[in-house]
Amino acid sequence: MAPVPTVTGYGPDRPRLDGLSELRKGFTTKLVTRDRDGTPPEVPPRTLFNLVRYPSPAGRLAAYVTPPPKAPGRHPAVLWIAGGFSNGVGNDAWAPADPANDQSAAAFREAGLVLMLPSFRGGNDNPGFRENLYGEVDDALAAADFLAKLEYVDAKRIYLGGHSTGGTMVLLVAAASDRFRAVFSFGPVAWIDSYGQDNLVFDVNDQKEVRLRSPAAVVRAIVTRTFVIEGTTMPSNTVVFPELERWRGSAPVRLFRVDGASHFSILLPVTRLLAQKIRDDRGAGIELTAAELAAAISAQRRAAN
Repeated sequence: MAPVPTVTGYGPDRPRLDGLSELRKGFTTKLVTRDRDGTPPEVPPRTLFNLVRYPSPAGRLAAYVTPPPKAPGRHPAVLWIAGGFSNGVGNDAWAPADPANDQSAAAFREAGLVLMLPSFRGGNDNPGFRENLYGEVDDALAAADFLAKLEYVDAKRIYLGGHSTGGTMVLLVAAASDRFRAVFSFGPVAWIDSYGQDNLVFDVNDQKEVRLRSPAAVVRAIVTRTFVIEGTTMPSNTVVFPELERWRGSAPVRLFRVDGASHFSILLPVTRLLAQKIRDDRGAGIELTAAELAAAISAQRRAAN
């Protein structure tokens, strides 16, 4: 499980870039550390997931995908990006979790939605090296392509979500593509160098490297309805919200500070809420209100007592 990062270094004069895909053209990231895992992903329970390999620019990468639903036809799907820097998948996807820290995204599959949990370059026994949200953006888009081609998935109803480092990454993916129906980012950072050089494989003194991995630099390029959600109880990343608000411009990005929940405890009640909204989303798209979030947190607290 990924810890919440200590966020520092937010100033009023950080430079801003706009669109991600265009800005990355012709640029090659330089890694100061070549880091990979090498451990095969654990085989999941067959009733919950299939272990697949999806094609990406880095090669064939591991992922867990739920089996076809019993109901015929095409179904909405969620591409979920977990937190941390491992770039891998494992039994956290199905092992019992503390309701106060459930990072499994199980609420989506339990609601009958198709769920894909991708790994990325350098994770598990995948080819390539970890790039800290650079090449991984291309991997995530490749995962979405794979998901869209499954015969039981409605390609027009693919949703993107992630938590912590994964929440940071989904904002970058959203800035690079308009293919998702809605985007959910839990507890992201605004500037990637706030994770600290010790956690990163590129030189944080190179501002181009930093900006091309930082949501604040590209958030105003997002055109998909996007919800940034974080609890206000410590640990919490709400300190980054002013930066994202400062740079989002007219992008359809809404930020929710949720009282009564932390960076971790917010996940279970809100993913349950989102799962129901995705099931009901057949026309106008998803809407989310502060009152609905507060009610979800209150219901979870009552259930825990």
